[in-house]
Amino acid sequence: MPPFALHPQLRADCHVLGRLPATHLLLHRNGAAPWFILVPETDLANLLDLPAAHRDAVLADCTRVSDALGTLGYPKINVAWIGNLVPQLHIHVIGRRPGDACWPRPVWGHLPAERDYAEHEITALRAAVLD
Repeated sequence: MPPFALHPQLRADCHVLGRLPATHLLLHRNGAAPWFILVPETDLANLLDLPAAHRDAVLADCTRVSDALGTLGYPKINVAWIGNLVPQLHIHVIGRRPGDACWPRPVWGHLPAERDYAEHEITALRAAVLD
């Protein structure tokens, strides 16, 4: 099995924040919405194809990110694993609230022009999830 590598599109679109127990933790560069991307180390393309223990561990990481977003004041959490453009399995966990940049529409195709995070914002979001 070749060593794990992030898909080039994920690497281009995201800040790499670190590791959770079952996934690599990324933050989408568009700071219009807190959009985390979790990437498990697997060659499988579909979350539901993972062995049960691995899938449960990945979902536990998703729950950890969701809980952190809740403590940051996001009452609605969107979770998706679409993978139509990036074939590497990855899960989107996005904090949403009324009045955000594209509420109530989905973030896909509706985010305003990209506003990257300041370094202190990245540090705070990393800490909210990893600490």
